[in-house]
Amino acid sequence: MHVVVTGAAGFIGSHTCERLVAAGHQVTGLDSFDDYLYPSDVKRRNADALSRLGARFALVEGDICDPSAVSNVITKDVDVVCHLAALAGVRPSIAAPLRYLRTNIEGTGVIIERMRALGLGKLVFASSSSVYGAKSDATVAFREDDPCLTPASPYAATKRMNELQLSAYRDLFGLGVFALRFFTVYGPRQRPDMAIAKFVAAIAQGTPITLFGDGSSRRDYTFIADIVAGVVAAIERIEAGRFEIVNLGGTQTISLAELVTTIEQVVGKRALIDRQRDQPGDVPVTYANVDRARALLGYQPTTRPDEGIARYWEWLQRS
Repeated sequence: MHVVVTGAAGFIGSHTCERLVAAGHQVTGLDSFDDYLYPSDVKRRNADALSRLGARFALVEGDICDPSAVSNVITKDVDVVCHLAALAGVRPSIAAPLRYLRTNIEGTGVIIERMRALGLGKLVFASSSSVYGAKSDATVAFREDDPCLTPASPYAATKRMNELQLSAYRDLFGLGVFALRFFTVYGPRQRPDMAIAKFVAAIAQGTPITLFGDGSSRRDYTFIADIVAGVVAAIERIEAGRFEIVNLGGTQTISLAELVTTIEQVVGKRALIDRQRDQPGDVPVTYANVDRARALLGYQPTTRPDEGIARYWEWLQRS
């Protein structure tokens, strides 16, 4: 298959491109190398790794909000578009909501309008567990049919709007969609603004980490290899005219305090902790029910948080 991957030089995108090429697919990547959340050098390093993939991979620099750039990569011979590009992050979206609306809503609109113009019917989309909003019961896993009416941040709102956008295009134009709700992805190449990356770096260097709240908030951390297995399965199994929302998570939660303890054990140093109040937009728990992913994608996450953090630490020391 010929697959277009937007956000190809990012954390999840670069791993997805590698897995697709390894599976024998032709891949065209698109990335803007935006530096809003972190220095663009991070993506340039990922792009250097992708440059070794050979003739079955090509990377194009361009913005998903630019119809010309999108038209350059989404062509009639494309079988599936894997749309991973977005402005991510709950807290940054509170500071710049209009920027998130433009990139995430308008950019997705440009993608699907190009697909509609060419009669392309298969889109795999990166949504987010943040669409579920604040749920206080840490014992009940989130299901895809749970109400998603109260997103806690502009970022979460854009992802829910994207899902509705794509549902309308299925109804109107027969667009086939897998909307994959990712649960706190981590691992090699992860964004440096994410909690695990920041905590590992600070603890290793002996500098304080900032903990918001009392440490009881819980997250379903999902290792990158498990997420990418689900993404590639969606790409290979998607059907035109069918719309599915699917959770991709690790199926277990750990508290913020437990996360810090795990990182201390992996790095071999104690954390210096600066405690602050809870931040707007944060939710008390995320927890994925992945029954639908198992049924539709054969999804089976296997990496425990302690294993994944150890693998991230090993990668960080080599890089």
